[in-house]
Amino acid sequence: MMNENYLKEICAGQGISLQPDQLEQLDRYSELLVEWNQKMNLTAITDPKEMAEKHFLDSLLLTKAVEISQGGSLIDVGTGAGFPSLPVKILRPDISLTMLDSLQKRLTFLEAVCGELKVRANLLHARAEEAGRKPEYREQYDLATARAVAKLPVLCEYCLPFVKVGGVFAALKGSDAENEAKEAQQAIRLLGGTLREIKSFTLPDGSHRGIIMIEKTAPTPAKYPRQGGKIAKSPLG
Repeated sequence: MMNENYLKEICAGQGISLQPDQLEQLDRYSELLVEWNQKMNLTAITDPKEMAEKHFLDSLLLTKAVEISQGGSLIDVGTGAGFPSLPVKILRPDISLTMLDSLQKRLTFLEAVCGELKVRANLLHARAEEAGRKPEYREQYDLATARAVAKLPVLCEYCLPFVKVGGVFAALKGSDAENEAKEAQQAIRLLGGTLREIKSFTLPDGSHRGIIMIEKTAPTPAKYPRQGGKIAKSPLG
């Protein structure tokens, strides 16, 4: 389905080294994505070259932006079809991965992919704002991430409650990352975070990516996250 040599080449261009078995896993992942996409809406990107660039390389850039400790824990909030976290788990099988989504059918797809690729991951069917209030998930993760879920002030309220003090929330954004980070300054502060840096990358097609790195420097106050409707209607700011 996907040109493994092309994926290997563009990843190497960013300093990411993929082994033959990892390339095979990612190729099979792309096949399953296209196959299941005929039954449910998982992605608008089905061209093999675009998938290599905008799904797999884009996801793997997370490993260049943040150093994930050996055996570290990662939660992907609103994981959708598994991006960015499942490619990261394929590259780094040592990490403990939780993929959270509010739609069970997406998790059914991910369960099938993980089964076929022999990848171990925790699949969590929940709304982020509800799971973030539960002791078994709240402030339990070294790293939280999300890609293309919501604007940053909203995303921070969904994601920062999951992060341990000393951990990181990494938001995968496009070329407007700098402006989003400015808009989210108040939300970041209220939720116990500190903006550390924005790592910038360029994909092979020339499009820009910004990964916003927010360190968790204090516990998130108990009143956050609020109910989902409130988060969307009146973002912190």
